[in-house]
Amino acid sequence: MYSKNMKYLNDFAAKELILDIGRRMYNRHYIAANDGNITCKTGPDTIWATPTGVSKGYMKTEELVKMNLDGKVLQQGALKPSSEIKMHLRIYRENPGVQGVCHAHPPVSTSFAIAGISLDKAIYPEALVNLGTVPVVHYEAPGSQGIPDSVAPYCNDYNALLLANHGALTWGESLMEAWYRLEALEHYAMILMYTGNIIGKANVLSCEQVQELVKIREKLGISTGGLPPCCAAKASNLTDVGVNQEIPGAEGKAQPSAAGTTAVNTADIEAIVQMVLKKLS
Repeated sequence: MYSKNMKYLNDFAAKELILDIGRRMYNRHYIAANDGNITCKTGPDTIWATPTGVSKGYMKTEELVKMNLDGKVLQQGALKPSSEIKMHLRIYRENPGVQGVCHAHPPVSTSFAIAGISLDKAIYPEALVNLGTVPVVHYEAPGSQGIPDSVAPYCNDYNALLLANHGALTWGESLMEAWYRLEALEHYAMILMYTGNIIGKANVLSCEQVQELVKIREKLGISTGGLPPCCAAKASNLTDVGVNQEIPGAEGKAQPSAAGTTAVNTADIEAIVQMVLKKLS
């Protein structure tokens, strides 16, 4: 929530944090070459921003650019701000409570952006509480005015967006929160990829379970995250799976598990181990 008494990072701390997050982005493979951009607010009308044409994993303090929210450069070295700075400035103007913005191209979430698939499945409590749903906004050319115009409607109600055929965008009440949301977004996208396209199955949380998580989110003071995702009418995750059941008279035999499969007993495991050791010897 925006307040006139908001505390901002000073110039030194903001620049050090931008360099740190740039290295984190690069080391996590969220960006390649000179991709991505980061900004941090240091006052009601001032931000520090990453420059264009430099790897965010190897930036130097003197390369960062100081600007006001009208886009006027207040201090810079040899490099200009990124052409995508307009996207950052628009978020700050739309939501004065934002103090940090991250834009990157994490592989899994960017793949969802390219496919035009939003991150809005009620399957992962941490994502629903801390991040919320993540829409895909329509495609606009990178660096164009179309991108800030496309993200503007979402700046107050959501915490993150996927930019169609482009990448991921997160913001927060601090730059560190924006970074954590970028991490959470990529992690959520990876879980959706595994459950949806590799395992091919996911238990969707029931509406009752989702409402419980929404209440937890409210207690944590998180008022953003978009509308709750679609939920299941009935919970499908209330039964233990893979637990061996004791069956009278079945000692030493394989026993059916709660999932209806056959469990392997100790003698079978030992036989398999010995067979593998024999082949390796």
